[in-house]
Amino acid sequence: MNTDTLAADAPRVSAGRERLRPLLAGSVGNAMEWFDWATFVTFAALLGPQFHPAGDTATNVLQTLSVFAVGFLFRPLGGVLIGAYCDRHGRSTALRLSLLMMAAGSLLIALAPPYRTVGALAPALLVVARALQGLSAGGEGAAMSTYVNEIAPPGRRGLYSSAVYISTTLGSLAATLLALLLHDTLTPAQLADWGWRVPFALGALLALYGWYLRGRMRETPVFEAVRERPGNPVRQVLRTHPRAAVRVAGFTLGATVVYYTFASYLPLYAQLRYGVPANAALTAAVVAQVVFMAALPLFGAAADRFGRRPLLLVFGLGSACLAPLLFGLLSGSAVRLGVVMTAALLLFGCYAGAAPSATLELFPTALRSSGVGLPYALTVAVFGGTAPYLIEYLSAHGHAGWYPWYVVALCLISTVSFLRYRETKDVDLAAVGER
Repeated sequence: MNTDTLAADAPRVSAGRERLRPLLAGSVGNAMEWFDWATFVTFAALLGPQFHPAGDTATNVLQTLSVFAVGFLFRPLGGVLIGAYCDRHGRSTALRLSLLMMAAGSLLIALAPPYRTVGALAPALLVVARALQGLSAGGEGAAMSTYVNEIAPPGRRGLYSSAVYISTTLGSLAATLLALLLHDTLTPAQLADWGWRVPFALGALLALYGWYLRGRMRETPVFEAVRERPGNPVRQVLRTHPRAAVRVAGFTLGATVVYYTFASYLPLYAQLRYGVPANAALTAAVVAQVVFMAALPLFGAAADRFGRRPLLLVFGLGSACLAPLLFGLLSGSAVRLGVVMTAALLLFGCYAGAAPSATLELFPTALRSSGVGLPYALTVAVFGGTAPYLIEYLSAHGHAGWYPWYVVALCLISTVSFLRYRETKDVDLAAVGER
């Protein structure tokens, strides 16, 4: 290779590294954020007796899952507040703010006294902690997706966006692996006494490290080019882009239920309903999450090449057709649990590779984070946050067979939204809103 060719390639290599550094810093922070978020449901069975009055296992789990859902109720507010902050003051500063709030919530759980010591104050502190985490998570998703899409080179937004769900899954996977380690190294009495505090304390420290890394992230050129910042981005979204906001909610409806059912709650559900041993269920979850992460860049690249719409339709129709079958395969076998989770997550991968870019491409730069943040967080709160509680409630009342059809109905509604979506893979992000 001659020196002229090397000289010509040098700026391209340098530009690639300049994009990859902030992508890596943002992804590490995102993984740490979702480690904290996933830890709560992973340790729900241990948290119940600590923060609620003495009762049977099912009642304590339901009470803890209700607090889990409370965290989701604060996600829309986080989508509004952090989304608006992101559109006014920048993506990188908003991402630091979200991590700081998540760290505070995890630290509060790690230090909170149990119910037997302080009575009703214990569950109250748990609610406050989940509220902080809910505010954080509500802003993190849109801010991180916005940042990644705006630093991506043309024709690579789907591929770059795969980093969002890769890092999210990595955080969840780390929470699962830590749970396995603690179950293997501690006795049940040690876990119940103090072992459950370890992941929350560690999560707070990791989130603070992510906060430090994000302080070194540069702002996106697309955002810096915006000359006029809206005074109230959320109000402007609702006034000027209401159809796009409704479309984001429609996209999210089926996906959030699929994700929080099959990726988040299913291992605990298999333990409680079918008696799958905790370690075996967690191992099945690890395998499924690793396969999912490995496939995500392929889905992102496919969304760049073939468009967002085909992948979204595969997810919507595939999930609607297979949800009852996947639930029917569940039994006391951890192998079956792993197969079910893997199949569901690969279908979800079609959504994960296409949806972050597809939704952000609907809004102009000055409203991008707010435009996605509020409808996305609101839909996740109403349908994703209540999914574990609903499946457990129906099972406890002898109606477990109803839940798969609930998933089918929501996925079909999302499919209608996908069918009405006009392909956006070739739009210029800087020109959205000027077309």
